[in-house]
Amino acid sequence: MSDRKEVSSIQLDTIHTGDCLEVLRTLPSESIHCCVTSPPYYALRDYGMGGQIGREASPKEYISRLTEVFTEVRRVLRSDGTLWLNISDTYAGKGNQGDFTDPKNPNGRNGQTVALNNKVEGCKPKDMIGIPWMLAFALRDSGWYLRNDIIWMKENPMPESVKDRCARCYEHIFLFSKSRKYHFDHLAISEPIAPGTAERLKRGVNGSNKFGKAIPGQVQPQTINRSRAHGAITDAEIKPLRNKRDVWVINTVPFKGSHYAAYPPKLVETCLLAGCPEGGIVLDPFMGSGTTGMVARQLDRHFVGIELNPAFTEICLLYTSPSPRD
Repeated sequence: MSDRKEVSSIQLDTIHTGDCLEVLRTLPSESIHCCVTSPPYYALRDYGMGGQIGREASPKEYISRLTEVFTEVRRVLRSDGTLWLNISDTYAGKGNQGDFTDPKNPNGRNGQTVALNNKVEGCKPKDMIGIPWMLAFALRDSGWYLRNDIIWMKENPMPESVKDRCARCYEHIFLFSKSRKYHFDHLAISEPIAPGTAERLKRGVNGSNKFGKAIPGQVQPQTINRSRAHGAITDAEIKPLRNKRDVWVINTVPFKGSHYAAYPPKLVETCLLAGCPEGGIVLDPFMGSGTTGMVARQLDRHFVGIELNPAFTEICLLYTSPSPRD
């Protein structure tokens, strides 16, 4: 790329085409501030690439391969670095076992002529496999600190035709850290307090309020429940912002490219504002449509991307190349 920069033997604002594990092994240790990524989901889609992740014979093999990848990610992260990992679940089921060809979809839905989740060890047909937590616990066992399970809720999810369970409208975003202490800018993603919170704080609370009494395990009641006279807390003393909650309502947005799993820029923006300082470097080992790189540029961060599929690399370049005014 013409805008490629190099700092401390790492090429910035560039996308490497190839196997993510092989490319990661070429990156210097403790050179990356933050990783924001979404690996291919298990048994969801066949991208037709040899060595692709997501087409393993079993969930255990899938988890093992991802653990190997994120062990390398942990090596290249700075000691105060974080990993923001978007992952979703799937169900065990009979699926297409290769004995039927749909004339409308000769390659199978999502490019799969044979469903890999038709037989899953330890699962009955229709069981939710539990992929996100299998991965989260595997990464925790490998040395990562598991800090948050953030629910990414969508008000415009993909429709499902199921009638024997609720339709899904969320995915997981796990926040991992490399060390006990790490970079997390909570102020950058703070949100306004609830409309009624300020009014409750300004109201008086008498001593008979059950929530104002100390209980075992809680040294003192929350500020909002402590006994006080009406007006004892003024507007000037009320903080207008609160720490961001762990349910994020962010809708998907249309994507014109041929990639099927582009996540919304707002999702990446929130992760980067909290996890990567201005001028820092964000890594995405599953670059896909290039959203991570595009948002990094907009927020004055650098990026390093890795993508197995050359066709997707071309899409990435369209969205991450600098504009004429840069």
